[in-house]
Amino acid sequence: MVFKRLLGSLGVGGPVVDTVLDPGAAAPGGTLSGQVHLTGGGADFTIEYVALELVARVEAELDDGESEGTVAFERFIVGGNFRLAEGERRSVPFSVTLPWETPITELYGQGLGIALGVRTELGVAGAKDKGDLDPVAVRPLPAQEAVLEALGQLGFGFESADLELGHIGGTGQQLPFYQEIELTPAPQYAHQVNEIEVTFLAGPAGLDVVLEADRRGGMPSEGHDALTRFTVGHHGVERVDWTAEVDGWIRRLVENHGHHATPASHDHVAHGGGHHEEGHGHGHRSGPGMGTAVAAGAGGLAVGVVGGMAAAEVVDEVGDFFEGEDEDDEGHEGDEG
Repeated sequence: MVFKRLLGSLGVGGPVVDTVLDPGAAAPGGTLSGQVHLTGGGADFTIEYVALELVARVEAELDDGESEGTVAFERFIVGGNFRLAEGERRSVPFSVTLPWETPITELYGQGLGIALGVRTELGVAGAKDKGDLDPVAVRPLPAQEAVLEALGQLGFGFESADLELGHIGGTGQQLPFYQEIELTPAPQYAHQVNEIEVTFLAGPAGLDVVLEADRRGGMPSEGHDALTRFTVGHHGVERVDWTAEVDGWIRRLVENHGHHATPASHDHVAHGGGHHEEGHGHGHRSGPGMGTAVAAGAGGLAVGVVGGMAAAEVVDEVGDFFEGEDEDDEGHEGDEG
């Protein structure tokens, strides 16, 4: 997707920027590459810098209700300090590394309803101008896909995905928000839980998988959600029976009565020993939480099925973000702080 933007701060005759991302989805911790094409305006300009900013639409739960805002969570300087002559065409290639915790936006080629984009900023003659957003597609890491595939094989269904402002306590979370993927329960667990929420916190050495269960009433922990965390590595994913592994996680999650489990010792667990932690309630997640999620469809995770009407709603929701972001952006620039 291409966008063109006349530098509003310089008025008519200013440079035009056209940012084009290389085709294909990127991965968390992977490379995002492309070209920033510049066309000179009606005069010569000094381009002080060309910057790329990663932004996402994030929800927060406040005392007076829910709120949405744009959070900028990474910024890269990809060029600058050159003269752009009148009418000159110049391209600035870039290749930047995405943060490991960058949320995934698609699964099996189907969008999850996550609004994530890159915005180009030019510094010209002491002024700066932020262009429109270009959507960024992010695919799961192999370990993330393996866990989600296993959940689908077990009978869990995709319900929605969203980004929540806040921090999950006891983790090394780096970004000011985290992603939740909400799943409808598999038949064998439907009598115990209303839904399961999955959060991935990736890093260079491995992946934290945070699972949270919205339990049905009548259980010993009635009134409390259960939360547990498992750490897995990036390597050897293909050697693990993920369906059995994840089923064991879910069983420990729904049967958790607050005890501390024995640390996991599987070969795929990060650092050879890894760990597994359990607990109750939302106290593990600090800061503002999240509210209503984008309804992204129902269907099996294993085949990536997304319902037609819900899929259209996702497209509309994400499209509205990219079309309307400039209108409300000024009021949310500081949200990431």
